[in-house]
Amino acid sequence: MAKSTASFVCQSCGAAYNRWQGKCDACGEWNTLAEEDSATSVPVSIRSRRKGRTFALESLSGKSQDAPRLASGMTELDRVTGGGFVRGSVLLVGGDPGIGKSTLLTQATSMLARAGHRVVYISGEEAVAQVRLRAERLGLSNAPVQLAAETSVEDIIATLSDGTVPRLIVIDSIQTMWTDTVESAPGTVTQVRASAQALIRFAKKSGAAIILVGHVTKDGQIAGPRVVEHMVDAVLSFEGEGSQQFRILRAVKNRFGPTDEIGVFEMTGLGLREVTNPSELFLSERDLGTPGTAVFAGIEGTRPVLVELQALVAPTSLGTPRRAVVGWDPSRLSMVLAVLEAHCGVKLSGHDVYLNVAGGLRIQEPAADLAAAAALVSSLVNAPLPTDAVYFGEVSLSGAVRPVAQTAARLKEAAKLGFGRAILPESARGEVGSDAGLALNAVGGLTTLVAEIAARGSRRPGQEGTAGEKNATPARFRRQEG
Repeated sequence: MAKSTASFVCQSCGAAYNRWQGKCDACGEWNTLAEEDSATSVPVSIRSRRKGRTFALESLSGKSQDAPRLASGMTELDRVTGGGFVRGSVLLVGGDPGIGKSTLLTQATSMLARAGHRVVYISGEEAVAQVRLRAERLGLSNAPVQLAAETSVEDIIATLSDGTVPRLIVIDSIQTMWTDTVESAPGTVTQVRASAQALIRFAKKSGAAIILVGHVTKDGQIAGPRVVEHMVDAVLSFEGEGSQQFRILRAVKNRFGPTDEIGVFEMTGLGLREVTNPSELFLSERDLGTPGTAVFAGIEGTRPVLVELQALVAPTSLGTPRRAVVGWDPSRLSMVLAVLEAHCGVKLSGHDVYLNVAGGLRIQEPAADLAAAAALVSSLVNAPLPTDAVYFGEVSLSGAVRPVAQTAARLKEAAKLGFGRAILPESARGEVGSDAGLALNAVGGLTTLVAEIAARGSRRPGQEGTAGEKNATPARFRRQEG
């Protein structure tokens, strides 16, 4: 006879407790414990008598073949997954509501179905008619994709096992699935974990690739226990701002491919359009000749990407100046500001600082330090940077500009888009030689770059030379008047 016990499970991390408490000791979240029933059908005394079976052990030497992949037909999606979907793999796709997850998967399944593969789309949130309306809007209603609106995991597995095993299965979403093996409401930690485990077991046995769609919390993390992310083979994050038409598909985890690749899409009236040249798209609405803007030559995975960094430095009347950043690490902005004040004499303690990465792209590499510093100084002294220049380099705490990886790829992308010069670390000049295709301005320290920008600066229109403004600009960088 099944024995039912009650426990309190954290809906954020999955930790279980015997009694309710306000704060979860495992993750530190408040008011996340919910009561769930767990049934144990086999007594512990009987389960302990089971003997384990023996299995064969193999050596490290031997032939290993690459896992066969199923290309989706979407270049950007295949780039992020590592070349396509691996047989028997399970992917978890997360993103904000309305960002375009269902649209992306509808387009991918339609292309695979038209290529002759059996593809199944299981929706737990929408009816079949709603999925058909989306496909009709995207012009994909004639694709032979098999649809169903079901939430029972046992029924889904029984249906998929009947006949030819599908090559790709989409479950939208995992939070709506439920299984009879646990007695909990759909969406709870126990149900999400049990449902995901059953689907993963089916994928490994049948060889079908499964894509699980996951909700995200207000912090941008995929909802449910973090153990689900460890269970799947890949975790993809679909990012983007609602006001921007750009969408970024980023691999957070990938057992069969790189985790630093990104796929760039543009949301249009007919669905998502792949962007083969993201640099040209991010710089399409660039403000030329405006102080506080610098073009950063970055690397996302194996792809060079040029993006504009915008900075605004304005005097403040507050006791604590504001420091706001969008698309970059706030800790690195604080470090760059400290280096500018300690080694370059740039006083920013009486100014508000705002930094933005145009286009909605999130930069994670430290090579953007030099571009951010140039944009900040340019905004402070009202000195527009050269419109044909790109910046990249890591700034150390001593004020030195350190080299970064893949310098040649950054310069090649800049030359292809028509830029004429590059401001880069001094030690990186020898890596590219004289055939870079554009003029190289190597700097060994941040002080040299700040002096060059401040020498071209001018007083802002409509402002008098107040004491606060003079203190904000070092004396050796001020222009001589009259």
